[in-house]
Amino acid sequence: MSETLGETVSNAINNFVNETFQKSNSSAKVPATPEGKLVAYTALISMAVVPIVIGAYRSVTYLEKQKLTGEKPDTITKDDAMKFPLVASCMLFGIYVFFKLFSQDHINILVSFYFFILGIFAMAHIIGPYVEKLIPASFPNLPYHLHLTEGNEENKSVLLDLDFDRKYVVSIALFGLVSGWYAVKKHWLANNLIGLCFAMNGVELLQLSSIGTGCILLIGLFFYDVFWVFGTNVMVQVAKKFDAPIKLVFPQDFLVEGVFGKNMAMLGLGDIVIPGIFIALLLRFDMSLKRDKNLYFNSGMIAYFTGLLTTIIVMTVFNHAQPALLYLVPACISVPLGVAFYKGDLEAMFSYSDEKSEKTEPEKKEEDTKKSD
Repeated sequence: MSETLGETVSNAINNFVNETFQKSNSSAKVPATPEGKLVAYTALISMAVVPIVIGAYRSVTYLEKQKLTGEKPDTITKDDAMKFPLVASCMLFGIYVFFKLFSQDHINILVSFYFFILGIFAMAHIIGPYVEKLIPASFPNLPYHLHLTEGNEENKSVLLDLDFDRKYVVSIALFGLVSGWYAVKKHWLANNLIGLCFAMNGVELLQLSSIGTGCILLIGLFFYDVFWVFGTNVMVQVAKKFDAPIKLVFPQDFLVEGVFGKNMAMLGLGDIVIPGIFIALLLRFDMSLKRDKNLYFNSGMIAYFTGLLTTIIVMTVFNHAQPALLYLVPACISVPLGVAFYKGDLEAMFSYSDEKSEKTEPEKKEEDTKKSD
């Protein structure tokens, strides 16, 4: 009888321990509450707006630096804009097919390594200078120059020409730890830090050649987004399976699970970067007008916020994934252009390009003289 009682107690303890262990390691999602959704989507909207604002102002500085060095920026032309939806469609469907044919785990190992490297340099470009300022003056800093060439004297070409110092190496090591944290744990905080840096880099460095080019790109991707979300399940499947920091996420169960939440709301980086580079161009146009207020940049940001909010409301009401560009593109194009029409700046807006704004006053006078001749 005593043995039976002992076994009963032992089994009860084992069952309790096993159930507790399974609960603590369970991947089950906590259902999203209205409050949890509000917190998650508010965080996503905030995280979407911040990189556009920062990236847009950084694009102005980037353009000024290129003007001083005499380098011409790589811009997205009209031909690029018209081809982009087709290229993006081929890439998206190609990734989808890869997931169907090959092991998801194997693909994500390769993807993790690729984005591990990209993430380090994306963070170094955005956050690196601030990290280096935190390093004390007593740090034994020394400069380095890395120069790599290919070929003989007659046919020599430069492959790498890089100046850096020990502070830069320290920042790279730090960002390597963050990128490694994401590669191993896939934690949403690490994902968002890298994703935000990707978004800021994109808005800063990807530059449209003109407003017309921006409209072509946005309209083309409008139809791309609508087709791949409503017409097929390809984009949704890829977004869920593609384990890389190409989207911003926030747990809808944050109020219950905190940073360990698993029921994620998400927003693709394309829904930030694509409208963002158009809004950044509006800021540079504002700068060229040399007025007190950045009217068109502000109107573009208001339009973006309104379009993103509309996306979230519709998605919540119908409980179905929505192509964000379906709402963002009409808002981001119509509002700034409508304001320009009202203010009489529509012609100036469509004739503006960064290349024209980069010319110095003597170059402009020389060009005007040639036209008059």
